[in-house]
Amino acid sequence: MKKFSILYLIIGIAVLVLLTQKVILPLVNDVIKSDAFLVDSKDQGSQFPISNSMTDLAFMHCNNYIKSELGSDVSITFSEKPTNVWSLGNHQYVVNAEFNMTNATNTATKKYACRITYDNSDDTSGSADFDNWSIIGIDGVDGV
Repeated sequence: MKKFSILYLIIGIAVLVLLTQKVILPLVNDVIKSDAFLVDSKDQGSQFPISNSMTDLAFMHCNNYIKSELGSDVSITFSEKPTNVWSLGNHQYVVNAEFNMTNATNTATKKYACRITYDNSDDTSGSADFDNWSIIGIDGVDGV
């Protein structure tokens, strides 16, 4: 049996390679080509920063969320405009901005990134209401 173990190993590896190439990869390609992951939305993603009414609202809602989470012990001054806002498509945005934070002990300028999603898809009539938005995550702000 020992002299055939290497032969069985080589045959087993060859079968696994052929199974992967002939069965699994074509199946994965068929799933990728299908509409299973297609999201039908008028809002298209962009590799470049954009600025429109929805990105302005995303920036405002991120700022309001940060202000509410940090509480009244901290004085916060946000910049007038975000540094950059990217659209990920389907009304999902990444906001990159900064603010000045002053508390009892120090003053600091903080940069943050906020990922936010508008939940009502292409119906933007309720976009000013924060209840129609979801904060996915914030990075760069301690305690939020």
